Amino acid sequence: MINIPELTFHDGHTAPQLGFGVWQIDNDILPGVVSTALDLGYRSVDTAAVYENERGVGQGLRESDVPREDVFVTTKVWNTDHGHEATRRAFEASLKRLDLDYVDLYLIHWPVPKINQYVQAWETMIQLRDEGLARSIGVCNFNINHLQTLLDQTGVLPVVNQVELHLQFQQQALRDFHHENNIVTEAWSPLGQGLLWQHPTLHELASKHDRSVAQIMLRWHIQLGNMVIPKSVTPSRLAENLQLFDFELDDNDMAKLLAMDQPDGRTGPDPELFRLPKQS
Repeated sequence: MINIPELTFHDGHTAPQLGFGVWQIDNDILPGVVSTALDLGYRSVDTAAVYENERGVGQGLRESDVPREDVFVTTKVWNTDHGHEATRRAFEASLKRLDLDYVDLYLIHWPVPKINQYVQAWETMIQLRDEGLARSIGVCNFNINHLQTLLDQTGVLPVVNQVELHLQFQQQALRDFHHENNIVTEAWSPLGQGLLWQHPTLHELASKHDRSVAQIMLRWHIQLGNMVIPKSVTPSRLAENLQLFDFELDDNDMAKLLAMDQPDGRTGPDPELFRLPKQS
C-alpha cells in the first residue's frame, strides 16, 4: 500500500496530498473507476455538482471495501447556486446524490464576481461547516482579491484554493498569498492538459530519474506542497500516478522546471470573467 502524505488544514482536519479527480468521467463507469482507485491506495476523490457524476462517486464508495471514514470526499457548488438559500439547497442535493451524511471538503467552484454572490455562498458554507455537514470548506479559482474579500467580510479564509496550476502556469504570487495565510494550494489540470508532454526539459528529467513525464510533473507539485488531483480512468495510469514517493527532484531539477513558467500560460477560463453555467 502506498503511504500518501497528509496535509493539515488550518481548521485542524487533514487530507491526502494526492487524490484523483473525476471530471468528464460518466456515471456508468465511475463506480468501477472509484473502486479501482481505492484498491490501488487512493483515499481522496474530487467531484462537483456540474460534473453530473456525484451518483457514480457515491456508488463507487458504497461498493468499495474501504470504510467511508477513510476516504476524503470533495464536491463543489456551481456558479448558478450562489446565495444563502441556493447554496444550502445545492449542498443538500449533492449530499443526496452522493448518498453521504457529510463531505470532507465543500468548495465554491468559481467566484463569478460579475454576479457577486460568492460571499453569501461562503456564509452558508460556514454554517454547513459548523453543523458538521462539510468537515472543511474552501474555494476554487479564487484570485487574491476574492480571497481578501472573504476575509474582510466574514473573517474566515478557505482551507484550500483549488486553481489551475501546472509547469507553464505556476501562479507564484497566488501561492505566496496562500502560504502567508495558511491556505493549501490544490492544483487542477496539474499535467497542463497534455500540452507539455513533448517539452525537452521534462523528457530530460524523466530520463534522468527513469520516470514518466507525468510522474515528473506530479512530483514537482508534491515537492511544492500542493494537493494534486490527476484524472484517469486507466488502471495502469492510476497506479503510475501513485508512484511519486520513492524519488526526489533535486534543486537543479526544480530550477529547470521553474524556468518553464509562462506569464500567459493559463489554458482555462479567467476567474475574473468566467460565469458560464456549464463549464468546469
